[in-house]
Amino acid sequence: MPNNALVTEYPVHAVGPVQKVLAAIHDPVRLEVVRRLYNAGTPLQCGVLYDGINKSTATHHFKILREAGITERMVIDGLTYQKLRLDEVESDLPGLLASVVGGANRDAAAS
Repeated sequence: MPNNALVTEYPVHAVGPVQKVLAAIHDPVRLEVVRRLYNAGTPLQCGVLYDGINKSTATHHFKILREAGITERMVIDGLTYQKLRLDEVESDLPGLLASVVGGANRDAAAS
C-alpha cells in the first residue's frame, strides 16, 4: 500500500461471539479469504482473495466476515481492500484464528 494514499475506512463491527465467528469461517470460500489475509499479514485487494466465484458472491462473503467482526473494508486510492482484524479477534478469542488458519494451511499444502 502506498504510504501517502487516501484511506477511507468504513464502520467496523465488534468481534462476534465464538459461534458467529466460527459460522463465518466455516464456509470454504470465507476460510480461504481469512487464510490469505492471515498469511499476507497486510490488507489485500479484494480480487486476490478469492478464485472461482463472481464478484457479487465475493461481496456477500466479505459482508459475512465483516459482520462477524473478522475483517474490515478499506478504500485506498479508490481501490477496495480487506483487512484481517487479527488483534481484535485475538483479544476476544485467543488462538482461534492461528489454530484455524494453521489447519487450513496444512490442508492447502497437502492438496
